[in-house]
Amino acid sequence: MAKADVEMETNILQRREALLTSLKGIKDKDERLRYIVDEGKSMLPFPDNLRLDPFLVKGCISKAWLVPSIKDEKLHFMADSEAMIVKGIVALLLRVYNGSTASEILNLSTDFLSEAGVSEHLSMNRRNGLANILTMIQHYAKTMQK
Repeated sequence: MAKADVEMETNILQRREALLTSLKGIKDKDERLRYIVDEGKSMLPFPDNLRLDPFLVKGCISKAWLVPSIKDEKLHFMADSEAMIVKGIVALLLRVYNGSTASEILNLSTDFLSEAGVSEHLSMNRRNGLANILTMIQHYAKTMQK
């Protein structure tokens, strides 16, 4: 079974815990950074026709896009960034948030990447960008609940 199929069979808390376990298991900061970048490289290609302003994450140093869709009352996201570290972090977020209901997304604490040591790889500007990505994910979830 493919990794994506396994992730869709679990709930958001299980996906978060699996990600935290993986990240916490990498003690070396440089190795963790390589892991994050590799996650970004493994993302599906992002269609050029979706690089539109409404999907642009505001406040990121490098351009990043987040595109939502809804299937079976669950949110799914496609994303991309011009910066490999940002693309990797977005890939980690999507591993957790994709295939979740709006209420699951809104009830999940957003600090799990900090807990796993990911934030230590980020400048203050990149941390702000991460916060903006999380805000955008939550915004889409709130919009879906209405």
